[in-house]
Amino acid sequence: MILENFSRIAAVPRESGHEEKIREFITSWACEHGIRYAVDAAGNVVLYKDPTPGHENAPAVALQGHMDMVCVKRPGSGHDFRTDPIEIVRDGDIIRAKDTSLGADNGIALALMMDLFTDSGFVHGPLEGICTVNEEVGLSGAKGLDPSLIHARMLINLDSEEEGVIYIGCAGGSDVKGVFRAEKKPCCEKWTGLRLSVGGLKSGHSGGKIHLQRANAIKVVARMLHQAGKQAEYRLASFDGGSKHNAIPAQAEAVFAVKQENADAFRACLETYAGAMLAENRVEEPGMTIEVTRATVNSAYCPEDSKKFVDSLFMAPHGVLAWSKSLPGIVQTSCNLAIVRTEGDEILLLTSQRSSVESQRDAASERMAMILATSGAKMEIGNGYPAWTPDPDSALARICADVWKRTTGREATVTAIHAGLECGIINSRVPGMDSVSIGPDMKNVHTVDECLNLKSAERIERYVRDILGEIAK
Repeated sequence: MILENFSRIAAVPRESGHEEKIREFITSWACEHGIRYAVDAAGNVVLYKDPTPGHENAPAVALQGHMDMVCVKRPGSGHDFRTDPIEIVRDGDIIRAKDTSLGADNGIALALMMDLFTDSGFVHGPLEGICTVNEEVGLSGAKGLDPSLIHARMLINLDSEEEGVIYIGCAGGSDVKGVFRAEKKPCCEKWTGLRLSVGGLKSGHSGGKIHLQRANAIKVVARMLHQAGKQAEYRLASFDGGSKHNAIPAQAEAVFAVKQENADAFRACLETYAGAMLAENRVEEPGMTIEVTRATVNSAYCPEDSKKFVDSLFMAPHGVLAWSKSLPGIVQTSCNLAIVRTEGDEILLLTSQRSSVESQRDAASERMAMILATSGAKMEIGNGYPAWTPDPDSALARICADVWKRTTGREATVTAIHAGLECGIINSRVPGMDSVSIGPDMKNVHTVDECLNLKSAERIERYVRDILGEIAK
């Protein structure tokens, strides 16, 4: 049933901020199966399943996942995420999407809930299902969750990506937004237009994959322009890169103009430095492409404004800033220079900072804002969301680890994750909540290479049944 339910979910458009259709699908499905539900003011759906007879006094447990998905597609794809279903491609036990992200993050949680809420063949106490909106962009669903609708004090979040790992903590985060604004002026025939494009990068979740040191296309373009700018001045017409605040940018391009007498040397400098970039990133980014081509430039910023803007991107931090001292191998603080987008005379900026230490999160955001402001951009630091502090004495984590060991014969990995999860926010909304996060094997989420292991998803479903049965004893 997992693939059948997931396929039904994948057919429903559910881009972040546009969850109307998936909410209607879930509530209609609940009505069809006689499942009670409530919808709060934020648009979250909470499902309720009565306990197995004789287990009415067992602790209530909530299963939780989010309804939205990160929507990315291959260049040239005509897919419209507002209207088109995700086209699933199956290869044995692995499913992926044709030319788009799959949305297993976190559609698989919804599919698992659908299975479990319609299955009368296992023992459980009172069961709730929390389906939140807008997790991928601001976590506003979790922030607006109505706590009066939640009776459980045990929460199993189903938004993780590695079977056999039980997460008991995650980083908090905040975004920095900005606008660079300057006057563009016409370019006369003495200036030659060029385009610098970087693509083919692996990308990935800016929390879960940031430690892999994958290249950031925005940073590569900025670095190359900074380098070539030592030879001659240039006038920037546009700079565009990145697509989501929580995805490492896979592609970026800058369009600019140089004086005719400097054009050949400037282009040669870029092409030479492109070789250095490809060599530098050959291990982690074997698919990287760099192109320098002719472009039409009618108007552009002055050389001084252009240099200040590009140099601010060159200076901006990206990647791991600090590693955890208490959990070896776990990133503590990081930055993702996520989106640069040109709109007329303005260039919009968006960055994402994460940390399990609130003071470091805030310092990283302030540092990012200050550096980007050297271009003259007006920067604003968002309010952010809290970290989920690990509880080594979590009763729920102990139950989950014991059940895993008993059913598989292997020790579970109990740890924290640098990616943001909704558990910390929900815990702050519902006092006394004890949370864990688990999930099936997934790879390359937030990219067009996202894939899900169906056998792993089936095992996780059996695992959740076993956990609920153990809690109901």
